[in-house]
Amino acid sequence: MSAPLLQVRDLAKHYRLPREKLLSPPPRVQALAGVSFELAAGRSLGVVGESGSGKSTLARLIMALEAPSAGQVLLDGQDLHALSPAALRAAREKLQMVFQDPYGSLDPRRTVLHTVAEPLRMLEGAAPAEQRERAAEALDVVGLGLDALGKYPHEFSGGQRQRIAIARALITRPRLIVADEPVSALDVSVQAQVLNLMQDLQDKFGLAMLFISHDLAVVDMVCDEVIVLYQGRIVERGAPATLFSQAAHPYTRALLGAVPRLGPGTRTRRAPQPAAGVAQAPADKGCAFAVRCPLAHARCLAERPMLRAWVGGHAAACHLAEQVAATPDGGELSALAQNV
Repeated sequence: MSAPLLQVRDLAKHYRLPREKLLSPPPRVQALAGVSFELAAGRSLGVVGESGSGKSTLARLIMALEAPSAGQVLLDGQDLHALSPAALRAAREKLQMVFQDPYGSLDPRRTVLHTVAEPLRMLEGAAPAEQRERAAEALDVVGLGLDALGKYPHEFSGGQRQRIAIARALITRPRLIVADEPVSALDVSVQAQVLNLMQDLQDKFGLAMLFISHDLAVVDMVCDEVIVLYQGRIVERGAPATLFSQAAHPYTRALLGAVPRLGPGTRTRRAPQPAAGVAQAPADKGCAFAVRCPLAHARCLAERPMLRAWVGGHAAACHLAEQVAATPDGGELSALAQNV
């Protein structure tokens, strides 16, 4: 088998905060702590988690916009963070990013032609005629005509602006696109159009896609595999059909329980409540979710659970993963907690 297009190995990132006292060491925040996964060409991987879980930090490190504190990001076998500036510049043609806010990611003072062709000028030094030709080609692929080239972002709707952002990402003919919440700023009626477009482009060009989102329904629609991040660690991984129907980590169950459900006889499930008397796990050991988990017990505070895989590649970092997965979808964990 050929090597994966993208390999992330033990990726870690911490940030230093301002000193609280003059002579005290600056506090440190761990945004990512040993994240590892692979992504094959033409496949899509979803990354989900609540705000502060490390999703956007992961995107910036994969795009080599920031340096990791530890670990590697390999694209086609090349460690992006070990490349020289010139080599990294050449490698950027293979990976592009679609940002969250189409209103903020497009320069309002520049025409669509200038915006879409910018990667060609920066990475390839293309002549103006080639810039225009390839920009027109990219806009046509995303469903916008030639007349868009001379217009400005304010002349387009939110969905059209995101199509322009996608055209800009496609113009270098990349192999990997990192999409960081690409539809969260759009109206619900427009989101499906943009998601369908991204799926069509993936099929047409064989793109690999890393899709970061807090919306589980969106990830379920477009991704082949999903990883769930909590406090900078992967706590669960699997195919959407399995992970969302048989979640094996209490945190994933909490995310699913927070999704509104409408209709007769349905209600929003209550997120798991902490077990009584559970203290905070130390930062260097134990499960980070223990303080919020209804199943937490002494082992959870003393021993950090490792990511364990079973049938079908479904994996979870929980000492009770098999029991949680066996709890019917929609069921509460309270009954299981009584037996812990």
